Amino acid sequence: MKARVAASIVLALAVAVGTAGCGLIAPQATTKHYDPSDGVGGTVGAIDVRNAFIVTDGVGGKVGNLVVSLVNTDTKSHRVAISSGSSGAAAEITVEPGQVKVVGKNPDKASSSNVFLTPFDALPGSLYPVYFQYGDATGVKLQVPVLDGGLPDYKSLVPPAILPGQG
Repeated sequence: MKARVAASIVLALAVAVGTAGCGLIAPQATTKHYDPSDGVGGTVGAIDVRNAFIVTDGVGGKVGNLVVSLVNTDTKSHRVAISSGSSGAAAEITVEPGQVKVVGKNPDKASSSNVFLTPFDALPGSLYPVYFQYGDATGVKLQVPVLDGGLPDYKSLVPPAILPGQG
């Protein structure tokens, strides 16, 4: 009788280990972070930088439109400074507590929710360094992908030849 119980336990353990398969020792893809869109992301203190990408006309334009979502997970507002390798001055975007601030969705309108990188000479398909920082928080430099208006979803994000408020 004891032999049957012992054999049943050994058989149950063998079935459990056998059905666990590779998941027992192989790395799981679902535990790895990835950016599920064309943009890249990062974190600066209490600000999450999500899906950052730059849209340009792709034919020698001198302006890049930064499209990004800034998520404030803090209980106070923050002024996020955004700068790139070529522009001297940083653009500042205020993000209120709990707010998801979408930047760059309406490049044809004069708005504080636009960040234009100028002069801009990167070509579509390349990566362009953009630095995000606020207050005393350690900033993050992201290699942001450069896209053009070739896809229908990005056509409305191409910056105008003459920037709003300048012409």
